[in-house]
Amino acid sequence: MKFLHTMIRVTDPAATIAFFELIGLSEVRRIESEQGRFTLIFLAAPGQEGVAEVELTHNWDPEAYTGGRNFGHLAYQVDDIYETCQRLMDAGITINRPPRDGHMAFVRTPDNISIELLQDGRLPPAEPWASMPNTGVW
Repeated sequence: MKFLHTMIRVTDPAATIAFFELIGLSEVRRIESEQGRFTLIFLAAPGQEGVAEVELTHNWDPEAYTGGRNFGHLAYQVDDIYETCQRLMDAGITINRPPRDGHMAFVRTPDNISIELLQDGRLPPAEPWASMPNTGVW
């Protein structure tokens, strides 16, 4: 397993980037999605690119973030997302967003913190995951 990033939602990307630059982080990559109407900006300290990053998520449509929604999730890369999700399910953990695509799943900690699991590479879609519905929110 490898820690990837922590995600926070931001309303003013430029101001947030300027803040993080003051403490030594800089932008390492950016992804814009016209269809999804969001921008992802990844920041890292020198030498930490791809190791431990902060993901800034800017949703283009204004939204009030309540209930901790401005903090998004912790992300971990796993060797086998299906085996990891099965192990969690066997322990009684709800798979909120199953790995239908063989790549990404979301679960929650006992304190309701969202955890994103990302497959190292991609696995082909497989049952029961491919047809499993979402449960709750993540």
